[in-house]
Amino acid sequence: MTRLLIVDDQVLIRAGLAALATAAPGFEVAGQAATGEEAVTLAASTRPDVILMDIRLPGISGITALERILADASEPRPKVVMLTVFDLDEYVYAALRAGASGFLLKDTPPERLLAAVALIAQGEMLFAPAVTRRLVETFAHRSETERERPASLAGLTDRETDVLRLVGQGLTNEQIAQRLVVTVATVKTHLNRVMSKLGLASRAQAVVVAYESGLVSPGRPGFDRPGPDGDGSPRP
Repeated sequence: MTRLLIVDDQVLIRAGLAALATAAPGFEVAGQAATGEEAVTLAASTRPDVILMDIRLPGISGITALERILADASEPRPKVVMLTVFDLDEYVYAALRAGASGFLLKDTPPERLLAAVALIAQGEMLFAPAVTRRLVETFAHRSETERERPASLAGLTDRETDVLRLVGQGLTNEQIAQRLVVTVATVKTHLNRVMSKLGLASRAQAVVVAYESGLVSPGRPGFDRPGPDGDGSPRP
């Protein structure tokens, strides 16, 4: 059972999301909040698995609430999906850097939204196509001097660096396991160590670090274009 905390200042949207989740098998609504402050308080008291949160909230923003929730949470920390009507670059980037596990537009069809929540609850990530495109375009048009300084990767082993690179390319744990010829459990172990060493809260945050560190770069052959097998694999 995936327990949800729904955060939006519009009562009709909150009620609609709650009704959708309640009617769907495998979901339970742990609580509803109208402000960022309420979200922080309820996240601590209800300990949801996934938080659906509007990025624009009265009082503190959704991004600030996200940062406070993840900073205060004990393990396992909740996965946070940011909801917005805007697919603006600065919101996407700030949310992912803060530790959001996903970023979906509010006009996402109900069935896709529930599928995204289920996926994120399992530790994967999911973005709306328009959001993914804008994120990649943002990095593609930044010079090296304009990019944020990435977290140091010096403490990672070679295999951990390989896993981070493939996560940055958007591969699932199963695809990474096939690529590296290891088990899915081994991939999860390496990824957990990467996230622990770098202080990351979500898989999506790891993608941002992979871009910022230069492990994955838009426009570099073998990273952002499909390889011979069509799945974005590195070219030899």
